[in-house]
Amino acid sequence: MKQRVGVEPRVGVAIVMVSLLAWGSASAVVSDADILNDARTTHDVVTAGLGTQGQRFSPLAKINTKTVKGLVPVWSMSFGGEKQRGQESQPLVHNGKMFVTASYSRLFAIDVKTGRKLWKYEHRLPDGIMPCCDVVNRGAALYGNLVIFGTLDAQLLAFEQDTGKLVWKEKVDEYSAGHSLSAAPVIVKGLVVTGISGGEFGAIGRVEARDAKTGKLVWTRPTVEGHMGYRYGADGSKTEGGVSGVTNASWPGDLWKTGGAATWNNFTYDPDTNLIFVGTGNPAPWNSHLRPGDNLYSCSTVAIDADTGKIAWHYQTTPHDGWDFDGVNEFVAFDWKGKDGKTVKAGGKADRNGFFYVLDRGNGKLLNAFPFVNKITWASSIDLKTGRPVYVAENRPGDPSAAADAKKGQSVFSAPSFLGGKNQQPMAFSPQTGLFYVPANEWGMEIWNEPVVYKKGAAYLGAGFTIKPLHDDYIGVMRAVDPVSGKIAWEIKNYAPLWGGALATGGGLVFYGTPEGHLKAVDAKSGKELWQFQTGSGVVAPPITWDQDGEQYLAVVSGWGGAVPLWGGDVAKRVNFLEQGGSVWVFKLHKS
Repeated sequence: MKQRVGVEPRVGVAIVMVSLLAWGSASAVVSDADILNDARTTHDVVTAGLGTQGQRFSPLAKINTKTVKGLVPVWSMSFGGEKQRGQESQPLVHNGKMFVTASYSRLFAIDVKTGRKLWKYEHRLPDGIMPCCDVVNRGAALYGNLVIFGTLDAQLLAFEQDTGKLVWKEKVDEYSAGHSLSAAPVIVKGLVVTGISGGEFGAIGRVEARDAKTGKLVWTRPTVEGHMGYRYGADGSKTEGGVSGVTNASWPGDLWKTGGAATWNNFTYDPDTNLIFVGTGNPAPWNSHLRPGDNLYSCSTVAIDADTGKIAWHYQTTPHDGWDFDGVNEFVAFDWKGKDGKTVKAGGKADRNGFFYVLDRGNGKLLNAFPFVNKITWASSIDLKTGRPVYVAENRPGDPSAAADAKKGQSVFSAPSFLGGKNQQPMAFSPQTGLFYVPANEWGMEIWNEPVVYKKGAAYLGAGFTIKPLHDDYIGVMRAVDPVSGKIAWEIKNYAPLWGGALATGGGLVFYGTPEGHLKAVDAKSGKELWQFQTGSGVVAPPITWDQDGEQYLAVVSGWGGAVPLWGGDVAKRVNFLEQGGSVWVFKLHKS
């Protein structure tokens, strides 16, 4: 620390000691360096994604292809009560504690060695919340001595890690207008960065950066073209930070004012470029005939400068979306070696629309795009020169105003379904194999458009749909995807849809869960199944791993739910035998 002129050294030491007492001991706090190094350090997990880049890769190798058969449970803790539903949270591990969120906006601190509950926070939710896709929460963030998470009534809260004492609380937006929070926040250079849910209610997507210690706003950036961003001073002052795009450039009339593009899934951050990568959801309403144009920045990856909140670049995967192909899926930073042998700092994204994209993460230039599911009907390909999809015009749901009764447009059968070739379930990338491990789904939908007008707090769709399986024997497919060749290295079919994330390790393994309740380990090179464990309920969350006391541990949250049983049509009927639950499981190798 630099000493200020005129301050005695012992006074400076006293100031530091007082600061540490207020903020927590140096060994207990989570620093910016801890967050940036999370992908390389193995004794804890302090970020969603096992690193801000989102690779979900751990170099740990004590659990490997030869030893994994000896994996056994250490402890399990139930979230308890009647509040089961979908459990999509990734746990965090730090300073002897596990922090995990659960359905209905709950947060638990657990002794990581014993599974003993240390404290719990249960948010008092109002009756009028309107979550689109189950009462899920995907995790928390750690910074300093704080654990921070968002709630279904659109609040952001920070607690002391040791005691569970509430330190600050900020209202993000009005839940009565359809806003909510479901994603894990990301910490970037002392800022807690979050998005917003609510695109199905016409809520405007945006990204917010707050001082992680106080919760006070630093900048905001809307993700619908035409809306103003803002910067905030320490004194509470508010200044304009520039309009996102150009008003009405890709939106007709006033529809940009209720344009959706919600930022409801987890973000990633790349310190090499100082960019936050944000996925944006569908434009509102679903009826695309009401909003001709590309409808920026919906269904896109938007790269935002972490210091200023300005948009550095964007890439739109589904311009003028008519199928609810949210572009919110995570953008994972990795080094891409092209066919010319050159290495590019790139990012990979398995989009809801069924195509896998590789972009230069510095400027958003398209490097490669190819299908990662077998059946895609809305587009025939992605033009690698323009970056735009080659549409199949007859597969766009029809305009209801052209129908005889003006009540229902022509129905089409489209694949993938709007739940996507991949949805919220995060993929993993292994630097060892160069492969992405994508929990994919093969399904389609009957979809049609209907007239709709915006009403605050009401569903704003203008479409009807029924999701259908494409095959009798499977929907989910775990796929190993080569981002250079565009080929599938191997795949494992699953009867029910895959809705939980993946984890790759230095032990040559990929871990993932299934709705049928199994946590599985497979060989990262071949896909051969090597181990499985029945958790008692469906796994719709991503696993993690860490080491302590010389042993490697593995953990996953179990609890069936999420969007599939709520929106799944014929698919939901097919998996209605699955039991709900709510628990976290921890494993390690059995000592013989």
